[in-house]
Amino acid sequence: MTRPARTRIGCAGWSIGTPQRALFGDGASMLVRYATRFDMAEVNSSFHRPHRRETWRRWAGAVPARFRFSVKLPRTISHELGLRGAGPALDRFLAEVEGLGAKLGCLLLQLPPSLAFDARSASAFVRMLRRRSDVALACEPRHASWFDPEADALLRRHAVARVAADPARVPAAATPGGDTGWSYWRWHGAPRMYYSRYDDEALAGLAHAVAAGRGTPAWVVFDNTAHGHAATDALRLQALLRARRGGPRGA
Repeated sequence: MTRPARTRIGCAGWSIGTPQRALFGDGASMLVRYATRFDMAEVNSSFHRPHRRETWRRWAGAVPARFRFSVKLPRTISHELGLRGAGPALDRFLAEVEGLGAKLGCLLLQLPPSLAFDARSASAFVRMLRRRSDVALACEPRHASWFDPEADALLRRHAVARVAADPARVPAAATPGGDTGWSYWRWHGAPRMYYSRYDDEALAGLAHAVAAGRGTPAWVVFDNTAHGHAATDALRLQALLRARRGGPRGA
């Protein structure tokens, strides 16, 4: 399995609100403009509906060579099937996202809060996925049982990064787990999910946590998109990490 090779910061989707548009370069589309400041985006629409391979190919062609997409697996797999008997649905999904080519950087599996950890079905699903793809995999479980040592050991054994989420449903959900070779952070907005911006103290804490990874890659996604705060928070985090490194460019 491949692991991400660099730290990336971006947003869920690439919508840019009118107040934020002056922060981005020019471009023929919103995605092109978004890619002037960020080198990753998380695609959540794939959770709700399929996209044609040509659509994925068009998105890949609109961004620079260094850009990567994280793509959310369909709810059919995670929520309706609960990871069981998901082979045909997974085959359809992977055939579509092949349109991204080398710009497919990560797959994201978000599990429903009702799905408890079951070692047999979880292991079987990941092994099945690995037979079909070597793309990095991040998992955002939301049932408390997924934060027990047994579940973490299984994720680590299969090189699956457990998402560090904010707000966290249980304390352990706030920090990365599973694979120790990289981390995936999803910040949804707090106190009001999807709407609230993050204050300076919260972003400074996140920058410290990412930097504490001692060089292991981290993908950080802001999902507080409802009022456009995702883009500005992501840019602020870029600046904080840039200042820590003393470098001239964003993460």
